[in-house]
Amino acid sequence: MSYASQELQLRQGMALAPRLQQSVKFLQMSTLEFQQAVQHALASNPFLEEPEEEAPAPPPAAAEPAHVGEYPRPRAEGDSDIFEREPALDPLRDRLVQALATLPLSRRDRTLALYLIDALDLDGYLRRPLQDLAVPEDFDPPPDESEWRTALHHVQQLHAPGIGARDLRECLLLQLRAMPAGPAQALALRIVERHLARLARNDWPALRRELQSDDATLHEACALIRGLDPKPGLRYDDQPTPYVVPDVLVDKVGERWRVRVNEAAMPRARLHQQYAEWFQHAHCANRESLLRELQEARWLVRNVEQRHATIQRVAEAIVLRQRRFFDYGDVALRPLMLREVAEDLEIHESTVSRATANKYMSTPRGLFEFRHFFSRELGTEAGGSCSASAVRALIRELIDAENPAQPLSDVDLTQQLARHGIVVARRTVTKYRGQLKISAVELRRAYG
Repeated sequence: MSYASQELQLRQGMALAPRLQQSVKFLQMSTLEFQQAVQHALASNPFLEEPEEEAPAPPPAAAEPAHVGEYPRPRAEGDSDIFEREPALDPLRDRLVQALATLPLSRRDRTLALYLIDALDLDGYLRRPLQDLAVPEDFDPPPDESEWRTALHHVQQLHAPGIGARDLRECLLLQLRAMPAGPAQALALRIVERHLARLARNDWPALRRELQSDDATLHEACALIRGLDPKPGLRYDDQPTPYVVPDVLVDKVGERWRVRVNEAAMPRARLHQQYAEWFQHAHCANRESLLRELQEARWLVRNVEQRHATIQRVAEAIVLRQRRFFDYGDVALRPLMLREVAEDLEIHESTVSRATANKYMSTPRGLFEFRHFFSRELGTEAGGSCSASAVRALIRELIDAENPAQPLSDVDLTQQLARHGIVVARRTVTKYRGQLKISAVELRRAYG
């Protein structure tokens, strides 16, 4: 190949790069981000215009609340990056820092307490061991364990009882100790400290024997425990509920499931023919910059349509693979990997990954993120397979149907799953129950 041919190919590759980069970026965006990007292009590029017949945007009330993700902020005058997001707020940390400022602490103790506050999880727990907490090298001398414990004590006294606990037992104890003293409060402390296992088993004879308590006080103590907050940090999560707009709509027509791009939410753009024709005959000083804008306009129009088509194809492949879900719900979800959809459509797996990121599907069963339909494979006793999502759905069904006076422990749930032919470890059940935001057995029991 001649040098001239190589140079031509190189230039062509370099010319394609911006369009490909834009295509990748568009596919990765959520619908709300994509709307902002197209609106920005329409406002800044004279060679672009909106099609005359465009479906009206859905009213805000029609939007559906999201369970994940953030609502991108509107673009303000002077913003340099239209894809920039508002920094996430941390109302729990703000409250704790404000409360810490009122304590008469030394600068060193206050600094250690701030490090602990920054190490808290969103639910208010400190799950990192004290010895694993890091401070800058110039923090001299390095804090010992007793200093960390003192700082933790200060944090645990701030604002909300239960914040700074290292496990559920400590969280419940901190809340009980903050209550007014009394017979029921004292008995509840003893139950949480030494008899949570008996409480979980609803072993009333053993509790009466060990605690030497009358039924009235015992039931009052259990009611106190039932009223405690197992995740006290979440009560400060006062961020406004984010909203999402579905990218595709799925409904049943006859015996088949139909997939349609949500035209009302998908922005469109087309080449402004009048300006493009004018430019062909114009002679002006800024012709080079206008030529660049014309090329960018053509790229954007193609990339917008390509994004719509790719999302449509990926959604159709998902619905085809997960048809039983649409008929029967989560328990019918089958294991599915991004790679399988990529093979079905003969596209790269990374393209499927981008096409499913931050995308939502409106179905007769509710609003679902595309990623909801992808789940790893778990083996069954019969040698078959089921999805992790199906197992989570079955766990929810079992708990919904349990006897409130004798709720199912994670061991019980593991055994029940085994009866359905699904063999998983107890720790897996515990993890899935946590992902479903279902409390432990001790906090689900109804006392009466």
